[in-house]
Amino acid sequence: MNSRPVFGLLQNKDRASILLALSLLTTTLLSCTESKTKNIPAPIPTVPALNEEARDYSQYTTLAWSDEFDAGPLDQNKWAYELGGGGWGNNELQSYTNSTDNVNVTGGNLIIQAQQAGNAYTSGRLVTKGKQSFQYGRIDVRAKVPKGKGVWPAIWMLGSDIDQNNWPRCGEIDIMELRGSRPKELLSTMHFGNSPAEHVYKGTTQVLANDLSNDFHVFSVVRSKDLLRFFLDGQQYYTFTSSDASPYPFNNPFFVVLNLAIGGNFDGNPDATTVLPQQMQVDYVRYYQYK
Repeated sequence: MNSRPVFGLLQNKDRASILLALSLLTTTLLSCTESKTKNIPAPIPTVPALNEEARDYSQYTTLAWSDEFDAGPLDQNKWAYELGGGGWGNNELQSYTNSTDNVNVTGGNLIIQAQQAGNAYTSGRLVTKGKQSFQYGRIDVRAKVPKGKGVWPAIWMLGSDIDQNNWPRCGEIDIMELRGSRPKELLSTMHFGNSPAEHVYKGTTQVLANDLSNDFHVFSVVRSKDLLRFFLDGQQYYTFTSSDASPYPFNNPFFVVLNLAIGGNFDGNPDATTVLPQQMQVDYVRYYQYK
């Protein structure tokens, strides 16, 4: 068998033509590869949500939103009334109104007043839903709460997606609840679960030396990614993390709720010792972030 290279059998002209064709093919392939490489989009970097990193309480110094309640009437660009009765899922007795008898701004404070007329009770419930949502940062509410059997003041938050993901799937953060018959007990509770049938809650009860109703206090929650921290007058008393809840809805935006309920499952109904009217006075609501 003849072992001479094939190229040796070709004429010089033929060899030149083949070499030219191979050169053109190589150039085309390199061009296609380069073009495909250039068209691959660069990965999009993950941008942390604003203030998702946990910082010390004192580092939240940038006031991002507030209502100081310096002058009336109620600022309805910031707050909406929730109206009606029906027990609100807890067998409560009051009907919520937008009457100035139940909600007004006076003396530099928001006044939410529960009162009785015969066998009927009226009060107020305000929300920032549809006005302002809050994600990571620190919420401070300076308030003076009432007391009395069956009196139920609350400062709390609900997931802003509640209309798409009904309670408790949207999540609930109770910054402060008080059983009026136990005015030295501060309750902070998280509610979660995929459905009402799977409702779960976890929180803490702080027993204090003095009645919360004696003076104004600052009730705070600092929300960071996978972390909630609770403070009374700047002192931390409870921590809740993503390991405490499944599912964990508390990284989502939430809105604020302020209300004063009467009766129901939490502290029972008023009795002969209960004095009405009672007021929850709110000096301010402030939302801080860090720089």
